[in-house]
Amino acid sequence: MSVKVAVQGALGQMGQQVIKAVAEAKDLELSGGCDAKATEGFLSINGNTIFLSSNLETCLDKTKPDVIVDFSLASAVPQTAETAARAGVSLVIGTTGLSPQVLARLEELTHEYNIGIMVAPNFALGAVVMMELARTASKYLDWAEIIELHHEKKADAPSGTAIATARMMQAARDVPFESPKDEADYKSRGEEFYGVPIHSIRLPGLVAHQEVIFGALGQTLSIRHDSISRESFMPGVLLAVREIAKRRGQFIFGLNKLLGF
Repeated sequence: MSVKVAVQGALGQMGQQVIKAVAEAKDLELSGGCDAKATEGFLSINGNTIFLSSNLETCLDKTKPDVIVDFSLASAVPQTAETAARAGVSLVIGTTGLSPQVLARLEELTHEYNIGIMVAPNFALGAVVMMELARTASKYLDWAEIIELHHEKKADAPSGTAIATARMMQAARDVPFESPKDEADYKSRGEEFYGVPIHSIRLPGLVAHQEVIFGALGQTLSIRHDSISRESFMPGVLLAVREIAKRRGQFIFGLNKLLGF
């Protein structure tokens, strides 16, 4: 039996990519979309005709999805999750910039309503591998910094991927990373997360890019991933949809949990 999927943020760039990917997947059924800018009715997006509404409750009631994929705004995620949970619909959330309080509430919802919720800072499989390689390198190298580059319309900085990478890197160590002992408080040095400076770049022409640079005596190690198209996120999104549909009562943070890392 196919998994029925609705898309929150259906008119956005990521939402349209998800619609296309779901429509092309033989084991998934595209059931509808929701977007704050939408006019209720049927709409053709990328050649796929779906029911579209600005009201999530209406969308869920008319389309009856098993899973809703959310690529909207961080400020909208709490209400989206509460509404979906009450309807018994599981969620895959790619929206970044979620606070620890919101993440904690999402985990509560999985138990309260017996739904599955998957949150991932990055759905590109290569990016997940990059994060895992950085975690491994952190066991052996004491100096590290992160440079992340995204398009100019990205709402949050640093990126959720960069913060999650820094957290994984520090968790792999028994001691903090090294930093210049006489360093002044220069803003150009980047903001530290888990002891790792993160430098954020926002420019037109970029999609999503991250480089983790390690330094040691007489050597450096760079681990970089580049998403040159939003299509790069779709295999991970589809994997998450298929898995979360089977995992009611579970909260999963990070695609790495599904890849066996």
